[in-house]
Amino acid sequence: MGKHYLNPLFAPKSVAVFGASDRQDSVGQIVFKNMLESGFQGELYPINPKNAEVQGRRAYACIADVGEPVELAVIATPAQTVPSIIEDCGIHGVKAAVIITAGFGEAGHEGAALERQLLETARRYGIRLIGPNCLGIMRPSIGLNATFNKGSANTGNIAFISQSGALCTAILDWAQSNDVGFSSVVSMGSSTDVDFGEILDYLVSDANTHSILMYIEGIRNARSFMSAMRAAARFKPVILVKVGRHAAGSKAALSHTASLVGADDVFDAAVSRVGVVRVQTITQLFTAAKALSCGFRPVGNRLAIVTNGGGPGVMATDRAADLGLSMATLSDATIEYLNQYLPPNWPHGNPVDVIGDAQAERYHHAVKACLEDDNVDGVLAILTPQAMTKPLESAQVLLELADTHSKPLLTCWMGETQVAAARDAFNKARRPHFRTPEPAVEVFSHLSAYYRNQKLLMQMPGPFSHHVEPDVASARLIIEGAMQEHRKVLTEMESKALLSAFHIPVARTMVAHSPNEAMLIAQQLGFPVAMKVNSPDITHKSDAGGVLLNVNNAHEVRAAYQHIIDNVQHNRPNAKMDGISIEPMVVKPNGRELMIGVTSDPAFGPVITFGAGGIAVEVMGDRAVALPPLNSFLVRELIQGTRIARMLGAFRSMPPANLEALEDVLLRVSEMVCELPLLKEMDINPLILDENGALAADARIVVEYRQPSADRYAHMAIYPYPTHLISQWQMPDGIDVTIRPIRPEDADLEKQFVHDLSEESKYFRFMNSIQELTETMVVKFTQIDYSREMALVAVTEQQGRELELGVARYAINPDGDTCEFALVIADNMQGKGLGQRLMVALMEAARSNGLSVIEGEVLNNNHNMLKMMTRLGFTIKPSDEDPAIMKVSKPLSI
Repeated sequence: MGKHYLNPLFAPKSVAVFGASDRQDSVGQIVFKNMLESGFQGELYPINPKNAEVQGRRAYACIADVGEPVELAVIATPAQTVPSIIEDCGIHGVKAAVIITAGFGEAGHEGAALERQLLETARRYGIRLIGPNCLGIMRPSIGLNATFNKGSANTGNIAFISQSGALCTAILDWAQSNDVGFSSVVSMGSSTDVDFGEILDYLVSDANTHSILMYIEGIRNARSFMSAMRAAARFKPVILVKVGRHAAGSKAALSHTASLVGADDVFDAAVSRVGVVRVQTITQLFTAAKALSCGFRPVGNRLAIVTNGGGPGVMATDRAADLGLSMATLSDATIEYLNQYLPPNWPHGNPVDVIGDAQAERYHHAVKACLEDDNVDGVLAILTPQAMTKPLESAQVLLELADTHSKPLLTCWMGETQVAAARDAFNKARRPHFRTPEPAVEVFSHLSAYYRNQKLLMQMPGPFSHHVEPDVASARLIIEGAMQEHRKVLTEMESKALLSAFHIPVARTMVAHSPNEAMLIAQQLGFPVAMKVNSPDITHKSDAGGVLLNVNNAHEVRAAYQHIIDNVQHNRPNAKMDGISIEPMVVKPNGRELMIGVTSDPAFGPVITFGAGGIAVEVMGDRAVALPPLNSFLVRELIQGTRIARMLGAFRSMPPANLEALEDVLLRVSEMVCELPLLKEMDINPLILDENGALAADARIVVEYRQPSADRYAHMAIYPYPTHLISQWQMPDGIDVTIRPIRPEDADLEKQFVHDLSEESKYFRFMNSIQELTETMVVKFTQIDYSREMALVAVTEQQGRELELGVARYAINPDGDTCEFALVIADNMQGKGLGQRLMVALMEAARSNGLSVIEGEVLNNNHNMLKMMTRLGFTIKPSDEDPAIMKVSKPLSI
């Protein structure tokens, strides 16, 4: 692929500033002044129809008068003029615009109409927009300061994206005095066109950007957001602040950005799943970025603290407990080493108190021992200035240790005057340091979260996690039956039938329509029984008086039937009743009452919840959430995120619960969410779990109509591993081949495959003399996002191990409608039909994803590939840019 389509926005060769002015403190005056003073390296054109000159530069009445190509338009004129300016820009080939002007979508009916007109015009000409109502954009390395910020920014390797222009100005001001530089600063404003996902796509391939920081109020397109975040976080630390964490804040954010804001714990689960770190304050945002940029390799959450004062050590330990960090247990070898270098009265544990008279040598040995202990994931060294302390010398020995160890080493030199020189040394070495222990511990928690979230990023579950597949067709018929009756709430019988279709154990239930029928059913099921009203209109049956438990004999059953009918008619006179459901009382002396649910988040779609169950579930508020699809690793993470998890082991006289059965139910619920897009809400409450297994005692399911889509997983924010694309094939020589989507764990397989290719095959595939895949390339090729690209590998089993024979992949182009492919086959497998088989499978995958055209580039001396393209019906023509390359393309509808 060529240059990124946002290149005119981030790296323009020419900029026109509409509204450029000499009027002091006007937006146009500040923007044009910033462009002049920042030393923009391209051509700069002020557009002002009233002045022949602006700030000493010749001005132009309109873009037509410029007479030269313009790549980027920066617009600071009244809102009513902007659509016509975009029209002129489109006519004259401008491909990107930054609209600083306010007064669009958030300004009522007139503003909304202007915004629609603006967007329609831009799309007609293929112009991409940042804004409106934004601060602008900066690229300090090329002197691009298209903002109305009063001041510039230092060049650096941090990209900052913000939905708040006001926050941008504050951060830029703070950064100047804190030696923080930027590769890019993007104020998004209303995000009418270009959104987070597209900006992240650009920054992940930007060599000048090493880490990405974000300020988020809300998101519009969850799939795009998650997909881009996942792609970025594979290669660069992504850290964000998300506001609207509480109800009042969410309401404010909604009115400010007109974006959907979901529940805060759902947002947490989403960003964790894609390898991103979330912090709570702007200070934490930049401190975490600085720590991650130091080359630390965080590997866990076990913290060791080295201190020369007991009080600061306790403060740090308390904060670690608040954040759920583990205090590392030092190994016997570490204790023995420390005994040689520390005074006899040191506490022989963690925190490691090196005593108040500690000097540089004692700090060196204590910190070194902790860094080299396998039980320790990171070290916080604390110093308080005491009579014999030498803060600078101690700082210098720690800087030497930091240079030779990859584990996080954070420092907290408390005080002011006596530690000033040491702090200067930390600053010059660009090492994170702190004035008090708590912020240091918080940064370690962010490093730990980064490591944990990177593990979550690697999880690519499929929609099905079991060998026994569910009866999806029957489940869909149940839902369709309710929809045909114009019902959204399934009856308890329907709900349990749906669970049974996915092999989730349910309590056997039958419905009676008279007292005598109830008596006969109860005798058949066996006493005692539970009796519940069967009504699609009643969600909480017990609140309506519709539940009686422990009914022990036939006489009680007949009386209970009428009692429930009377209660419901009194409490819910308008509710439709369809008899009384009867089931055996679930008697599990060691049972724990749990709740598994599904909710539909307005931003991220289906979300799976788990926590304590029973009638007090709302009061207890014990829940953890996860975005589907899930696998065993993610299910265990979900369970451990709750308080009830502590009661699932041996508890008092109860044996440990069957966690395997619980995990199985959660995986089955994940399958339901993936395969049933009409499933909106579900409560399995209680799910009773004991040492023998799990049983769904009650269930409530809500469905909702959704527009059908060619994308079978369009309802999900995370695209599952596409198991439906796995196929088997036998080559003419009898070799059995599996064609399947690539997985993250195929890294070694892919690396070996490329290593074994001939020089000619490597050149035909990569069009250069590549020898080996770099680690970055391996990650890019194997950790793919199936919603935006696909890679199908052909593998066979050889001596108990998989061997890769070929790979075909496509990446969706920026237009979202076409894709570009690549294909390579092992040298000893060429000419056997494998390439054609892979291409047909790849085209079918692209077609099923709603793409219309597949295209690629083939070297004109790659005769075998060109022959195969002809057989497959591709159109072949020379490239306009390079005569050595042939362009091949085929409509996927043919």
